[in-house]
Amino acid sequence: MQLEIRPDPAEVGRARRWARSRLAGSGIGADEPLAETLILLVSELVTNAVVHTGCPAVLRLSLPGSVQGAATVRLEVADRSGRAPVPRCADGDATGGRGLALVDGLADRWGWCSEGAGKRIWCELDRGAQAQGATAAYGSGSSAYEGLAYEAV
Repeated sequence: MQLEIRPDPAEVGRARRWARSRLAGSGIGADEPLAETLILLVSELVTNAVVHTGCPAVLRLSLPGSVQGAATVRLEVADRSGRAPVPRCADGDATGGRGLALVDGLADRWGWCSEGAGKRIWCELDRGAQAQGATAAYGSGSSAYEGLAYEAV
């Protein structure tokens, strides 16, 4: 499943609505921690693509065929900017600059790769880990990126 994203901040809300409708169709409840976390990750990655690249992007969502037991949900945002994500420190009063730090804390895995003239940023959530408790939904363990914010440019 994929959604074309225009370089317009209004697209972030449209991307969230689209992802929610796909989750509902997959049997993942809107009130599950997995769903709430996934929608936040959609917001962060689509916002980065819209704000920092000024290029159209594509949001891809891969949901498991069956939602019984453990399953992995994968989210990808591909854009036409070849510029890599760059670490950015945000002070306590900053209103932005924490997007990829949030992704690092919330996703079970994430990364990025070059793709043609652009790049793809992806993250994965394990449904089995989400079901184990709220701690898993909001990241667990320490991160190499703790205290840093990232800007996808």
